[in-house]
Amino acid sequence: MAMVLPTAAQKKNDGSQQKRAKYEFERNLPVYAEALIADLSYPMAWGNSKIKNFNKWKQAAREKVFDCMLTPPPAPADGYNVKVLFEEQREGYKARKLEIQLSKYYKVPAYVLIPDGKGPFPAVNALHDHGAHLFIGKEKMIRPLACEPDEVKADAEAWLAGYEGQFFGDYLAQHGYVVFSADAPMWGERGQKEGARRDRYDMIAGNMMMYGIDLSAYMTYDDIAGTEYLAQMPEVDANRIGCTGWSMGAYRAWMLSALSDRIKVSASICWMVTTDEQMSHKYSRTENGGFANCLPGLRRWLDYPHVASIACPKPMLFINGSQDKLFPVAGVEKAFSIMHDVWKSQGADDKLETELWDMPHSCPLKAQQRVLSFFDKHLKK
Repeated sequence: MAMVLPTAAQKKNDGSQQKRAKYEFERNLPVYAEALIADLSYPMAWGNSKIKNFNKWKQAAREKVFDCMLTPPPAPADGYNVKVLFEEQREGYKARKLEIQLSKYYKVPAYVLIPDGKGPFPAVNALHDHGAHLFIGKEKMIRPLACEPDEVKADAEAWLAGYEGQFFGDYLAQHGYVVFSADAPMWGERGQKEGARRDRYDMIAGNMMMYGIDLSAYMTYDDIAGTEYLAQMPEVDANRIGCTGWSMGAYRAWMLSALSDRIKVSASICWMVTTDEQMSHKYSRTENGGFANCLPGLRRWLDYPHVASIACPKPMLFINGSQDKLFPVAGVEKAFSIMHDVWKSQGADDKLETELWDMPHSCPLKAQQRVLSFFDKHLKK
């Protein structure tokens, strides 16, 4: 049989520009997205679940989330085996670069800031954003230490535009908090040998699933383990630990609060929505969900605000922007309403604060100040 060779046009386009008259996917979504959304019933959500005891529901819902997170990373055999790689004194606090054995498989680079004076201090796990920018991770939250390459320092300074020129972690440390921040898988010093490329994230996440592992779940498992390490630090009051972040960091914050009893307070800036709005064709967005917050099968049981509600009755702060093109206001308001119904059901609605600000997808100084005030209220009593 003769071999059929590709035409010149096929070689030129490599299939990327070829279109068929009939298709099944559009703008990264199936054309039947609305039908899929209509079939989501969330049977494990509080109020939908057959479990009527709230504490028993929380336990069952948390177990369901962990089940959808697939295989967890095995714990290290000999503890965290922490190494201090570098330390410097800053104005009012010390900055350290650490290497922590968070699992049997890998060591994780992290920064920690420790206020001067006598502890133990309240503490915050500062969770970095996504931003389709993977070259830096922890350096988005904490000013890079002197030991870092110049290109890392310059990149971190440039990234501050989204934070209105202020390192969020350093700001918290200046106000008396121990601050911990680690690279998430695929960011910073946990990236790809070939270089930081956003278009490789999804490919690697898909490959990880072939091992029975979910990359987004590993991020959350590491956030839990990092918080456990933070609680063991002698400078930290283990009963006063919070977490915060912007964008993907905000998602990480409410996930961590829902899944870890170590977290007493959380604050999330620009990440809350409902699936029916996020994954709909109603909006002209080109990015919807994604592997960075994908837990297989979870939508069969719980939506985002239902998962966040596992944290009830903890104090939680949510700030979203009315000009944020990633999160439609309708979905944000629905999610806020769902969560308030849960906190109200437990007589704790005063502990849930949800705010919609006139701002785009950003973490401005006023939002950081609002988070500090919220933490001071609940962690410095």
